[in-house]
Amino acid sequence: MKTDVINLDAGKAGSIDLSDEVFGLEPRADILHRVVRWQLARKQQGTHKVKTRSETSYSTKKIYRQKGTGGARHGSRNAPIFRKGGVYKGPTPRSHEHDLTKKFRALGLRHALSAKATAGQLVILENADVAEGKTKLLAKAMKDMGWKKALVIDGPEVNANFVRAAQNLEGIDVLPSHGANVYDILRRNTLVITKAGVEALEARLK
Repeated sequence: MKTDVINLDAGKAGSIDLSDEVFGLEPRADILHRVVRWQLARKQQGTHKVKTRSETSYSTKKIYRQKGTGGARHGSRNAPIFRKGGVYKGPTPRSHEHDLTKKFRALGLRHALSAKATAGQLVILENADVAEGKTKLLAKAMKDMGWKKALVIDGPEVNANFVRAAQNLEGIDVLPSHGANVYDILRRNTLVITKAGVEALEARLK
């Protein structure tokens, strides 16, 4: 699949052949959904906690006699039936993470890249190098190209000045090739990959 390559000033810088194995698949929503769920589950803290009846602070003395009151039998104010008593089977700290094989995660990444290519939301950049880490200059370049919410994926190493210039831009994320992931690709409208990033991704996913 042949695609044009551009510079940061929106000028043409030739073309590149993208691998159909990585960028030319028919996107499947079910695969993308499973990988995104796996990513978000790993990010979930799981620190939710309530007190059980053994952790609430009330006296353990029997609150009133067993018989003769006309009411139900009760022994402890810590019972879940009472206000401020312990919670029955409430949430406790736990990990929400679940397993997903390496092959399936790689397949999900290929489908995410293919989805952007199919939707016409993939841009190939000659390089992401800037002489100065000035946000103003990069903001103007991205505005001229119409990138409002974009993910920029570079090669193994990201230009420090480019990262510095982009970190104050809302809606713009910059990642090295090994940090490319399905969730970040799908949550941005435009996917921008440098030529070095394309080479690294194809080597990783073929």
